[in-house]
Amino acid sequence: MNIEMSQVVLNNGLTFLAVSTGIMVLIVGGFIIKLLIDLSKLAKNANETTVLLNTELKPTLNELNKTLKSVNEIVQNTGEGMGNMKLGIENVFKKTKILSGNILSGFLKGFMGAYTLFCKKK
Repeated sequence: MNIEMSQVVLNNGLTFLAVSTGIMVLIVGGFIIKLLIDLSKLAKNANETTVLLNTELKPTLNELNKTLKSVNEIVQNTGEGMGNMKLGIENVFKKTKILSGNILSGFLKGFMGAYTLFCKKK
């Protein structure tokens, strides 16, 4: 009887192992199906987001491009204006230098003439 009892226990153990393995396979399979469904939804949402960003970003990028061109033109015009202003200031300084040189030389000639005149009277 001892052999029959161990046979029954072995059969019960194998039956329990088969049933628990089946249950575990069903549970893991359910989680895998849930994962696949969630991944499918994620891919669909990512595709919709990509399409939305593509349609929304194109006009924004065009406007940004136009704005950058305008800013670039303003900077170039400012650079040209600064160059013109620099030339103008240089011309003013040159003319002022020439004028002050003429005034100084005239003053010196006048002073020397007056000095010479006063020196001759003595």
